[in-house]
Amino acid sequence: MDVYEKIIAAPNENETLQPDEVIALDHLQREKGRFKITAQSGNEVRVFLERGNTLKRGQLLKSQCGKIIQVDYAAEPVMRATAKNWPDFVRACYHLGNRHVRLEIGELSLQILPDHVLAELVESFGLDVKECEAVFIPEPGAYAKQSASAKHGTSEKTAAHTHHHHH
Repeated sequence: MDVYEKIIAAPNENETLQPDEVIALDHLQREKGRFKITAQSGNEVRVFLERGNTLKRGQLLKSQCGKIIQVDYAAEPVMRATAKNWPDFVRACYHLGNRHVRLEIGELSLQILPDHVLAELVESFGLDVKECEAVFIPEPGAYAKQSASAKHGTSEKTAAHTHHHHH
């Protein structure tokens, strides 16, 4: 079994490296530094990284013997809630955040892990809730390490800088 111990490239940073394997990870696996997983080829691999790094789509990891594996995102069960207006949406996000719920925020939509109590809460604010399988990229939280791009309003979902700084 190959052991991958080093992150060698961020997404789109090094186009010339071809991965030997691809691993699809859910949101919890992407946050772990140490785990075993079956690659898309069917081979079992072990990841043993320094803790504190959240893996991103496209990152490349290198094994002790020089093999390269690429990170992809796996779909997982989520609840997607959509709002018809901003006040209802903001109230729902506020109450979920007040309960320290991990959530992914979109344009008048949010995703959370399936939970019937939270579904009822969100529906009470007028949001439509549906269960589905999707990639889940929760907000990192106020005290998480963030990259410079995350601090300036960009994320993996949107790379557009939509506001101006007045210094």
